Amino acid sequence: MTDTILEVRDLRVNFRQDGALIPAVRGVSFHVGRGETVALVGESGSGKSVTALSTVQLLGETAQLEGSVTYEGREMVGAPEADLRRVRGNDISFIFQEPMTSLNPLHTLERQLRESIELHQGLRGAAVRTRIVDLLTRVGIRDPESRLDAYPHQLSGGQRQRVMIAMALSNNPDMLIADEPTTALDVTIQAQILELLAELKRDTDMSMLFITHDLGIVRRIADRVCVMKDGEIVEQGPTAEIFAAPKHPYTRMLLEAESTGLPEPVPAGAPVVAGTENLKIWFPIQRGLLKRTVGHVKAVNDATLSVRAGETVGIVGESGSGKTTLALAMVRLIGSEGRILFDGQEIQSLNERRMRPLRSEIQIVFQDPFGSLSPRMTVSQIIAEGLGVHGVEKGRDKRGMVAEIMREVGLDPAAMDRYPHEFSGGQRQRIAIARALILRPRLIVLDEPTSALDMTVQVQIVDLLRALQRKYGLAYVFISHDLKVVRALSHKVMVMKNGDVVEAGPAEDIFGAPNTGYTRELMAAAF
Repeated sequence: MTDTILEVRDLRVNFRQDGALIPAVRGVSFHVGRGETVALVGESGSGKSVTALSTVQLLGETAQLEGSVTYEGREMVGAPEADLRRVRGNDISFIFQEPMTSLNPLHTLERQLRESIELHQGLRGAAVRTRIVDLLTRVGIRDPESRLDAYPHQLSGGQRQRVMIAMALSNNPDMLIADEPTTALDVTIQAQILELLAELKRDTDMSMLFITHDLGIVRRIADRVCVMKDGEIVEQGPTAEIFAAPKHPYTRMLLEAESTGLPEPVPAGAPVVAGTENLKIWFPIQRGLLKRTVGHVKAVNDATLSVRAGETVGIVGESGSGKTTLALAMVRLIGSEGRILFDGQEIQSLNERRMRPLRSEIQIVFQDPFGSLSPRMTVSQIIAEGLGVHGVEKGRDKRGMVAEIMREVGLDPAAMDRYPHEFSGGQRQRIAIARALILRPRLIVLDEPTSALDMTVQVQIVDLLRALQRKYGLAYVFISHDLKVVRALSHKVMVMKNGDVVEAGPAEDIFGAPNTGYTRELMAAAF
């Protein structure tokens, strides 16, 4: 590091709301040197993203900024819009956490990348296409030429994030601000992206402001760390010093927040609750006016698994490996071939009328609780919705049942008449779990339920799931790319790649002595 490229001094950010000013950032000061990576860490709501967006004035009209932000010695606070536009995307590029809000749903990948490259680099024709293919290859998009005409909704979450990273890197910026850029990525792709960013930093002397709640990433990529809490930096310094001897209690709490331990053994003689035999899920690829089938997307090939009462089967693999597709087919939410069993009964051939009584015993908790909770319904209405579909036992009070289940998952029943947006991410995930539990199911499919949560909240959710399984003998099918959480929860593990089950067995065997190169690659990237 030779000199300072970005300096933030006494930054204060307030948001105007209903005539009042809501403080978000309170007197933050730090700097980023040329070629240096500085990490902003802290839990949701600590002010990390607001601080980052303040650097090039991307906060909107309700924000009120005070203090100073200088880039290459030029003041950004109050700078003319024309000057800010020249800096944004050219000198300073952003990678945002949620790519679907940043990618245009109406444009192909090639068009979106082409616009940025033509605008800032002046390339034209075949040279642009070559540059696009090179960028997509570097960020881990397989067979990039075949994806150029794809739209964002046709990609997995991880693939969309890789496209966002390619767009941010397309103009070789001097500084990259990355806001949780690897949260939705598989461990292997995460490792590739971190290595790519480290390589760019070495080759181009690029600076980075890296925002994350994953301290494992911070340890690997950052030169210095700023720890934020309630809009303030409570501690900052070289990464090695912060990890070796944290001074602030909050920093120590973050460093200690990791899902550890092993699940309790499955009770002897526990019955098999659900399973599949030789399950196959292929989606037809149709072309032309007559929609002729010209091929298939082979989402799942020949998958066999079983899960007992009180047992967790973890399904791991990269985006697009077939994890979620397998789980959705297992609970009859999408079509498939092969056998599906629940409570000893073959349910593959059951029509919807005959399946309905079983629905209350099979529940799902999705990755994004905010997306799966209706913003127009109160928490009480959301949790009790299933009771209206499946009926309530005679003499039972619905609100009383909601209050009871809210207490069970660690929520205050006094908040049952509030709406989802009034809760934190961890609380919303507890609401989703309560909605599933109120029907007293025997099987719960958990699709990435902790991936978007802070580390401290992840630990709370893992502890909650363990406690509920122990109390009610629940069977879990747990889908995740976070192998540390999988290890803490799972009795058995199934590893999937490109629709195939490449390895399956007891968790201690898979984690302790994996048989396949792909599984070893996953483990090496995660631990």
